[in-house]
Amino acid sequence: MERKEPHATREEFNRRVTPYRDIPLIELKPGVKSHIVSAEKITVSFVEGEPNAIVPIHHHESEQVSIVTDGACDFITGGKLYHLEEGDTIILPSNAEHAAYFLDKGCHLTEVFSPPRQDFVTKLEAVKQGLKK
Repeated sequence: MERKEPHATREEFNRRVTPYRDIPLIELKPGVKSHIVSAEKITVSFVEGEPNAIVPIHHHESEQVSIVTDGACDFITGGKLYHLEEGDTIILPSNAEHAAYFLDKGCHLTEVFSPPRQDFVTKLEAVKQGLKK
Protein backbone atom coordinates (compact mmCIF):
# COMPACT_ATOMS: atom_id res chain seq x y z
CA MET A 1 0.00 0.00 0.00
CA GLU A 2 1.40 3.35 -1.01
CA ARG A 3 1.41 6.04 1.66
CA LYS A 4 1.23 9.62 0.46
CA GLU A 5 1.34 11.38 3.81
CA PRO A 6 4.66 12.79 4.98
CA HIS A 7 6.17 11.33 8.15
CA ALA A 8 5.79 13.34 11.33
CA THR A 9 8.88 15.25 12.34
CA ARG A 10 10.70 14.10 15.48
CA GLU A 11 9.19 17.09 17.36
CA GLU A 12 5.67 16.23 16.16
CA PHE A 13 6.18 12.59 17.08
CA ASN A 14 7.45 13.46 20.56
CA ARG A 15 4.43 15.74 21.23
CA ARG A 16 1.94 12.96 20.47
CA VAL A 17 3.65 9.64 21.24
CA THR A 18 4.97 8.35 24.56
CA PRO A 19 6.63 4.94 24.66
CA TYR A 20 4.68 2.75 27.08
CA ARG A 21 7.86 1.93 29.02
CA ASP A 22 8.21 5.68 29.78
CA ILE A 23 4.77 5.96 31.39
CA PRO A 24 5.40 5.75 35.15
CA LEU A 25 3.68 3.05 37.20
CA ILE A 26 1.74 4.83 39.94
CA GLU A 27 0.28 3.27 43.08
CA LEU A 28 -3.44 4.00 43.29
CA LYS A 29 -4.20 1.81 46.31
CA PRO A 30 -2.17 -0.88 48.10
CA GLY A 31 -1.72 -3.66 45.55
CA VAL A 32 -3.19 -1.59 42.70
CA LYS A 33 -0.90 0.29 40.32
CA SER A 34 -1.47 1.99 37.01
CA HIS A 35 0.16 3.55 33.99
CA ILE A 36 -1.87 6.75 33.46
CA VAL A 37 -2.23 8.72 30.24
CA SER A 38 -4.34 11.87 30.20
CA ALA A 39 -5.42 14.42 27.62
CA GLU A 40 -7.71 17.43 27.66
CA LYS A 41 -10.98 15.45 27.75
CA ILE A 42 -10.03 11.87 28.64
CA THR A 43 -7.89 9.80 31.00
CA VAL A 44 -6.82 6.21 30.33
CA SER A 45 -5.54 4.03 33.15
CA PHE A 46 -3.75 0.71 32.54
CA VAL A 47 -4.38 -0.99 35.89
CA GLU A 48 -2.37 -3.84 37.38
CA GLY A 49 -4.20 -5.33 40.36
CA GLU A 50 -2.35 -7.81 42.54
CA PRO A 51 -4.13 -10.93 43.76
CA ASN A 52 -6.72 -10.15 46.44
CA ALA A 53 -6.23 -6.36 46.27
CA ILE A 54 -9.24 -4.17 46.97
CA VAL A 55 -10.35 -0.80 45.65
CA PRO A 56 -12.78 0.45 48.32
CA ILE A 57 -16.15 2.02 47.56
CA HIS A 58 -15.77 5.42 45.92
CA HIS A 59 -17.27 7.65 43.26
CA HIS A 60 -16.06 10.35 40.90
CA GLU A 61 -17.48 12.81 38.41
CA SER A 62 -15.97 10.97 35.46
CA GLU A 63 -17.90 8.34 33.55
CA GLN A 64 -15.89 5.13 33.49
CA VAL A 65 -15.50 2.25 31.07
CA SER A 66 -13.43 -0.67 32.41
CA ILE A 67 -12.20 -3.50 30.22
CA VAL A 68 -10.65 -6.63 31.74
CA THR A 69 -7.56 -7.45 29.68
CA ASP A 70 -6.23 -10.28 31.87
CA GLY A 71 -7.42 -12.20 34.92
CA ALA A 72 -10.68 -11.57 36.74
CA CYS A 73 -12.21 -9.21 39.27
CA ASP A 74 -15.51 -8.41 40.92
CA PHE A 75 -16.98 -4.92 40.56
CA ILE A 76 -19.61 -3.77 43.00
CA THR A 77 -22.01 -1.03 41.95
CA GLY A 78 -25.63 -0.29 42.77
CA GLY A 79 -25.42 -2.84 45.58
CA LYS A 80 -24.78 -5.67 43.10
CA LEU A 81 -21.69 -7.76 42.37
CA TYR A 82 -20.55 -8.07 38.75
CA HIS A 83 -18.01 -10.84 38.12
CA LEU A 84 -15.79 -9.82 35.20
CA GLU A 85 -13.29 -11.92 33.29
CA GLU A 86 -10.92 -11.25 30.40
CA GLY A 87 -12.78 -9.50 27.59
CA ASP A 88 -15.63 -8.22 29.78
CA THR A 89 -16.47 -4.52 29.89
CA ILE A 90 -18.43 -2.55 32.49
CA ILE A 91 -19.75 1.00 32.13
CA LEU A 92 -20.20 3.18 35.20
CA PRO A 93 -22.05 6.50 34.98
CA SER A 94 -20.86 9.71 36.57
CA ASN A 95 -20.87 9.60 40.41
CA ALA A 96 -21.89 5.93 40.60
CA GLU A 97 -20.56 4.40 43.81
CA HIS A 98 -18.43 1.38 43.04
CA ALA A 99 -15.64 -0.85 44.35
CA ALA A 100 -13.48 -3.66 43.00
CA TYR A 101 -12.06 -6.90 44.35
CA PHE A 102 -9.15 -8.43 42.47
CA LEU A 103 -9.35 -12.20 42.62
CA ASP A 104 -6.74 -14.88 43.38
CA LYS A 105 -4.80 -14.45 40.13
CA GLY A 106 -5.00 -10.65 40.02
CA CYS A 107 -6.37 -8.63 37.16
CA HIS A 108 -5.32 -6.15 34.49
CA LEU A 109 -7.82 -3.54 33.36
CA THR A 110 -7.85 -0.74 30.85
CA GLU A 111 -10.04 2.04 32.21
CA VAL A 112 -11.24 5.09 30.32
CA PHE A 113 -12.55 8.20 32.10
CA SER A 114 -14.30 11.27 30.75
CA PRO A 115 -13.88 13.99 31.81
CA PRO A 116 -10.32 13.30 33.02
CA ARG A 117 -9.86 11.95 36.55
CA GLN A 118 -8.25 14.95 38.21
CA ASP A 119 -6.98 12.85 41.13
CA PHE A 120 -5.15 10.60 38.65
CA VAL A 121 -3.81 13.61 36.73
CA THR A 122 -2.49 15.08 40.01
CA LYS A 123 -0.75 11.79 40.91
CA LEU A 124 0.76 11.58 37.43
CA GLU A 125 2.05 15.16 37.57
CA ALA A 126 3.58 14.57 41.03
CA VAL A 127 5.40 11.46 39.81
CA LYS A 128 6.64 13.25 36.70
CA GLN A 129 7.95 16.15 38.83
CA GLY A 130 9.77 13.64 41.05
CA LEU A 131 11.39 12.05 38.00
CA LYS A 132 12.69 15.44 36.80
CA LYS A 133 14.52 16.12 40.09
